[in-house]
Amino acid sequence: MNMQELIAGFRETAIASCADACDKIVGRRCYMDHTIAPRINEDKIVGPAATVLEVPTDEVLPPQHALDLIDEAEAGSVICISIGADADVAVWGGLMTAGAVANGHVAAVLDGAVRDIVEIRRDFGFPVYARSACPGTTLGRAKTIASQLPVEVGGILVHPGDIVVGDVDGVVVVPREHGASVLELAREIDQREAEQAKLIAKEKSLRKGLAKYGRI
Repeated sequence: MNMQELIAGFRETAIASCADACDKIVGRRCYMDHTIAPRINEDKIVGPAATVLEVPTDEVLPPQHALDLIDEAEAGSVICISIGADADVAVWGGLMTAGAVANGHVAAVLDGAVRDIVEIRRDFGFPVYARSACPGTTLGRAKTIASQLPVEVGGILVHPGDIVVGDVDGVVVVPREHGASVLELAREIDQREAEQAKLIAKEKSLRKGLAKYGRI
């Protein structure tokens, strides 16, 4: 299954089902910390990860690796930034959003904060998932040191090309090598839950639904 087929499939699949499928197939937690939440809108996001690593510094430097990646990553990417420092600093703002939209990217997922929220909502409607909002710049506080390598965001290791799926329930990172298997199982879970919900409504009994389908 190619990436476009996976993206289309995960777009129609519940986040919770993706998380449950990852538990079984990948064998570990694949969903980010609950503090990684949508800060601009509640649009669902699905796309391959493009990653940036930042570290603490007192140097005043632009986030060059992030700026370059926004221009160079394949359209449709989810830009994932790991700050590895104080999360109470904005690693994303209005100008980076303008670049991401111009290059056809899907969203940004940040281990730190976002700023310029009013501008992003008003001018772009671009989905940003972040730990917090903060007006403070990274200049003199953090610097980018690399891109397109494994990074930790929201307690989860994200590899370039992993499939990032997010909505108001949270963010799940599906390892690329398990993408097809996770999607297949997640679809099965969605179907079983829909059938179970119908049975519960018909029988007016949660217990009967649980007894037949085993989902809760």
